Amino acid sequence: MFSIKTALRTLLVAAVIMTTASCGFHLRGNYLLPEELTELSLTSFDQYGDLTRDVRDQFRLHGINEVPPSPTTPNLHLISESTSSQTLSLYQNSRAAEYELTYTARYRVVVPEKENQTYTTSVNRSYLDNPLTALAKSVERDLITSEMREQAARQILRQMARLKAPLEEENNDFNITTETVDDAKAGQNIDTSAQ
Repeated sequence: MFSIKTALRTLLVAAVIMTTASCGFHLRGNYLLPEELTELSLTSFDQYGDLTRDVRDQFRLHGINEVPPSPTTPNLHLISESTSSQTLSLYQNSRAAEYELTYTARYRVVVPEKENQTYTTSVNRSYLDNPLTALAKSVERDLITSEMREQAARQILRQMARLKAPLEEENNDFNITTETVDDAKAGQNIDTSAQ
């Protein structure tokens, strides 16, 4: 009796796995990159910067082989990064109570014999500012900026996975429109647009 229950459970688990695999389900963070982008060179405005390091980490996580730059190798070029903030709300004494931080990264994807595309990825976060804990808030802001940078690196890989259809087209005249991806679990908005 015990072996029949075990066999039925095993069959049920196998059926669930086969169903999810056949419908194209992939775990979050597992991006299917086009074959042209499985080997990439990475160049950056700052080869030793945090964003470059985070993108290299994403390369390793997704099995992308980083190779030296050459005319025949696709290239991901990190152009710039910036952080800005704006006040969202005020205390009664007119001091800023809540800020919105925006981290923006610009990058270019260069595929030999294809059209080069430049993209901008923005990650937004809000945080409360308590003037009584200035030092702690400074550390918190640095931590939030670091998390936003990691999210931008993930978003860069996500955008590159979406390049599959344009790379497979025979002509080079394609448009990628602006999209907004709402990541409700992380409580942040990520805007990606082609320029």
